[in-house]
Amino acid sequence: MYLFYIDETGTRDPDIGGFHEGKPAKDWLYVLTAIGISEHRWRDFYRAIIGRKRQLLARIKTARGIDLDLDATEIKSNWIRITKERERHPFLSHLTNAELRALVYLYYGQLAELRVPVISVVIDKRVLRPAANAAWLHVKAWELLREGVQRFMSYEHVEQKAIMVADDMGKQQNCALAMRHARFLEKATSAGRRLSQVVEMPLFVRSELSEGVQLADLCGYSIYRAFRDGNLLYDYFRPVFARLYRTERDECIDGLKIFPPGSRLRDLLPRTS
Repeated sequence: MYLFYIDETGTRDPDIGGFHEGKPAKDWLYVLTAIGISEHRWRDFYRAIIGRKRQLLARIKTARGIDLDLDATEIKSNWIRITKERERHPFLSHLTNAELRALVYLYYGQLAELRVPVISVVIDKRVLRPAANAAWLHVKAWELLREGVQRFMSYEHVEQKAIMVADDMGKQQNCALAMRHARFLEKATSAGRRLSQVVEMPLFVRSELSEGVQLADLCGYSIYRAFRDGNLLYDYFRPVFARLYRTERDECIDGLKIFPPGSRLRDLLPRTS
């Protein structure tokens, strides 16, 4: 069994606000990312992260007299990057720069340590059809992500199954996504791919209680940042790029789907992709 933890980066709103001096006025990129952890390695992943967080919590209690629990230790990319956000955080605000950097690298280090496959959908809103809306964009991204997960499972673990675990979006959105997922399980995606190894409805969890969703958040932002800036050499993107799923048959990056097909973002990738 594989657990695929999922998180999103960027807004679902397809309106980019036109162009100003040749650049979109609003956020033009949306990224949905999944990281896969085998049930046999899940405990190794959990222990590595939680063990370090417990050490940091103990230091904070000793040094500051502040008693926090694990639900206060959530990691999000924007909290790490934005100083004001970090200063308001009950846990991150008490970490030194060195401690924070080491914790982030510990997360990213799990990708190579546990051979975690990364599967991501990058939607370039600059070239979407005018009729596209936020609900359609979200459903389309999930459909493409499901196809990527099925592709990985069918090539690498044909006898195993996969469950998708996502950040809780609220009852209404969770239900809408689950109903769409049910249709794909019953029939097939619009591309005709049957999700024969993806089982159950997506499981929705609170991100502060899921280290897997937190790692998906970090990976998703790295992908978002690299493609937004047109810089695939971005430091935090490197460990993620190395784990984007590739079949053994060739060097194509099967775990990365850039949509729509006419996006110029494809030109950033190696020619074999």
